[in-house]
Amino acid sequence: MAQAAIEFHDVSLAYGDRAVLNRISFVVRYAESLIVLGQSGTGKSTILRLTLGLLKPDAGRIIVDGEDITDLSEEQLMAMRQKIGMVFQEGALFDSLPVFDNVAYRLREQRMPEFEVEQTVMRMLRFVDLEDAADKMPNELSGGMRRRVGIARALAGNPKIILYDEPTAGLDPITARTINELALKLRDLEDVSSIFVTHRLKDLQVLSSEYVVRDDQGNLVFEQEGDRLCLINTQFIMLKDGEIIFSGTDEELQASDDPYIIKFLDRRQSPTGESE
Repeated sequence: MAQAAIEFHDVSLAYGDRAVLNRISFVVRYAESLIVLGQSGTGKSTILRLTLGLLKPDAGRIIVDGEDITDLSEEQLMAMRQKIGMVFQEGALFDSLPVFDNVAYRLREQRMPEFEVEQTVMRMLRFVDLEDAADKMPNELSGGMRRRVGIARALAGNPKIILYDEPTAGLDPITARTINELALKLRDLEDVSSIFVTHRLKDLQVLSSEYVVRDDQGNLVFEQEGDRLCLINTQFIMLKDGEIIFSGTDEELQASDDPYIIKFLDRRQSPTGESE
């Protein structure tokens, strides 16, 4: 589609005298993932908060699903946020509510009929392979399960935009892989657009080199890009000192001769070859 899901046009934001973002611009198209890289404090999570309208830019324009949200009121922003799902680093679940009610929370706020709530919640839990955990409390779940519940809750209401704030941070490689596979399923099978903030090199590798399809029996198959297909629906930007110093594909990122980018990528590669 020609229209973009998310657009930043010369967006700037400062906290006091410190410039967090300086005239940054990018576009996330429909069914595309934008992976945002950078050291701590470079403004990665600030981009997510600006997209949600939780922060207002000092300058520039932000457009979500064709609507300029820069000057919207809080009431107008609340309506816009219904189009967006947010996956937090720690899941951010309500500890006093069971899994089912956590996922149902947004739907009930929207006054969805209860029979539809039940159908939707169970469909979301099946998507993240947690149907059997509907009655569990958050403190009974592993860290990876909590993240998956967070994804199920983000999907409630069928948003076409998902924002991920370091969803694999602190997880073991197998569990992090599961989160990445869910992101691939949303991108490739549900045409969801996303901004994915991460510092893990393995996330970059999976999200930019794999895709998911259904075989003739309806089973999900994860395949590597190669001679048959070259992925064009995952892009990267890297932030430094509040500015975008790189924008492009994973191949272009890996081929960059910028010393900062080389150091960034090398520092996230452990001696065993696994990302930190």
